[in-house]
Amino acid sequence: MNLQEIKKIMELFDNSGIAKFSIKQEGFELKLQKTGANEPIQVMPQSITLPTQTAPITAVTQAVDSSPTPSTPKDTSGHFITSPMVGTFYRSPSPGAAPYVNVGDIVKKGQTVAIIEAMKIMNEIEAEFDCKIISIEVNDGQPVEFSTQLIKVEKL
Repeated sequence: MNLQEIKKIMELFDNSGIAKFSIKQEGFELKLQKTGANEPIQVMPQSITLPTQTAPITAVTQAVDSSPTPSTPKDTSGHFITSPMVGTFYRSPSPGAAPYVNVGDIVKKGQTVAIIEAMKIMNEIEAEFDCKIISIEVNDGQPVEFSTQLIKVEKL
């Protein structure tokens, strides 16, 4: 898949009512998610054909469920460890391993608290100061944007 095809997919996704989109083809994977797309989802298998492709690409698209869901507003006051990049948030070094930190843990400056995977590279996220973990703001395996609040902390 070339850059022009990826840009076309991104444009179609941006102009659609789809909240999440994932595509896999011959060792290549592309996942797209719109901001605020953590609501309940309905999975709809579809097949799309790109203009330059000879075979259809199998894709799974997820549309936001239109039923109202009660939501509690997140507390945005206080100190947070934020994402320095776009990627996928992981709480542990590998599947099945213990998480780096849990709510209530005391963390020292420089201690690893999570990983952000970006372009198949695991980037350790470290505490910038001594702190206590108040809450984990994102789910394990969730895509995050630059400056996403990952972990709420209390400075010590």
